[in-house]
Amino acid sequence: MTTRVTADATIGPDEWDDRDLDGETFRRVRFVDLDMMEMADVGTTFEECTFSNVRFNVSVHADAAFVACTFGSCSFFDATFNGCKLTGSTFSGCTYGLLKVDGGDWSFTSLAGADLRGSTFDGVRLREADLSGADLTGATLRRCDLSGATLRRADLTSCDLRGSDLSTLDPSAVTLRDATVDPHQATIIVTALGLQVLP
Repeated sequence: MTTRVTADATIGPDEWDDRDLDGETFRRVRFVDLDMMEMADVGTTFEECTFSNVRFNVSVHADAAFVACTFGSCSFFDATFNGCKLTGSTFSGCTYGLLKVDGGDWSFTSLAGADLRGSTFDGVRLREADLSGADLTGATLRRCDLSGATLRRADLTSCDLRGSDLSTLDPSAVTLRDATVDPHQATIIVTALGLQVLP
């Protein structure tokens, strides 16, 4: 099968045929006001693309790549990303209810101020991601690589953090009320607070 490549274009509702995506490549393409709800996406690559007011609700993406993309005012309600690469992508003004991310690399992404309540990130690489001011109340961040991630002012109330790398977390700069951590993480947090654990 020949890979279809689309570059330096703008795709609006009149140019979108409501199809599923399989192994296509888009470079520097602007997607505007599109309905991608319930779309199945397998192995598609988006490079330096811009998504404006695109609805990804209930869509499923597997082994896809969104590299250095910009998402503005998009909706991701109940969207699923399995083993996807989103390195260097930026999200602003988006909604995410029940977003599910399983594996993949989201390093260097900007999710500053994002409302990620109830979302799930499992086994995701989030190195140096910007989660400052994000609301992760009731979310799951399990087995995630958060090394170097910015979590300043993030709300981690009732968040499940077990198995994630919290080595650079400043517990005094986040809300951790009722969060769930494992014994190793508890030691890291206590040490970061300047406390001693004695038998």
